[in-house]
Amino acid sequence: NFKGGRKMEQGVSRKGWFLALMCFFFGGLGVHRFLVGKIGTGILYIFTGGLLGIGVLVDFIMILCSSFKDKEGNKIALGL
Repeated sequence: NFKGGRKMEQGVSRKGWFLALMCFFFGGLGVHRFLVGKIGTGILYIFTGGLLGIGVLVDFIMILCSSFKDKEGNKIALGL
């Protein structure tokens, strides 16, 4: 598994920076949740304003710490 000259770990997605930006700017709408396939919680975030902002903050910190996972359980890494 080589991508761009780097070996990628199995089960790790490298779209973390994009996801972090989407969470920061559109987290209250659940956009970052829809992007990783978590449709149910994305809809919940729409109706609750990102769980009153607390859920968005938790998700943002988890994305920055590379512990946020997509629907298949793959970690979202920042790609450093």
